[in-house]
Amino acid sequence: MIEVTCAGDVAEIVLNAPEKRNALDEDALRELDAAYAAAEQARVRAVLLRGQGPAFCAGRDIAGVDPAGDDVPGYLEGLLTPLLRRMASFPAPTFAAAHGACLGVGLGLLIATDVVYVADTAKIGSPFAALGAILDSGGHALFTDRLGPHKTLDLIYTGRLMTGAEAVASGLFSRVFPADEVQDAASAAAHQAAAGATAAFRASKQLVARLRDERLSLWDTLAAETAAQTALSGTDDYREGFAAFQHKRRPVFHGH
Repeated sequence: MIEVTCAGDVAEIVLNAPEKRNALDEDALRELDAAYAAAEQARVRAVLLRGQGPAFCAGRDIAGVDPAGDDVPGYLEGLLTPLLRRMASFPAPTFAAAHGACLGVGLGLLIATDVVYVADTAKIGSPFAALGAILDSGGHALFTDRLGPHKTLDLIYTGRLMTGAEAVASGLFSRVFPADEVQDAASAAAHQAAAGATAAFRASKQLVARLRDERLSLWDTLAAETAAQTALSGTDDYREGFAAFQHKRRPVFHGH
């Protein structure tokens, strides 16, 4: 159900099981992990993730799961967490186009992506109130950080789903678009990034991750920026960017 196409500098990864709203079982998680591994091996300079059909991803595929024998740690810790770590640390800018249901594991895929464009009609929240289960895939971290504890627990207790427009207004994701425009917008952004100074983008991505995970102080951030800028000053793209500015022409970057 996972399709990956590496065309030029951009890899497009598609969740293609529209009949089940791209819900993911164990095999699908393995396929998705392999798709990101293939994109990294191809040394693409950007990734676009999207879902085929009426939804981005409705979460875990539990249609055939017997709760009595459900291997929760095997699914979440053994398969999902390594996938999300691979996605979050991908050595190039990553983008997602999200529409319809973006729930559970689907929400986690978005959390692990650098830039998320959502359709105005997207549905985002915690559907677990009706399952007797807990929000997973990093949802607690995202919602509490962006919404605060009260709004987070309101979503969890009520099961209310936010629209894409509401999610972007609340600071959850990047930008909102009409449903028929979101994939083209995300694709255009991915291709634009792939033509840019991706080594510098990668440095910013790593620093943003440290700010999120380590809560760096202002002065630690300044030191990290200085170290990154010093390293970049020896790259071809750094020299190209300065030369293009000085000669008033468009820069041509190669990602190194």
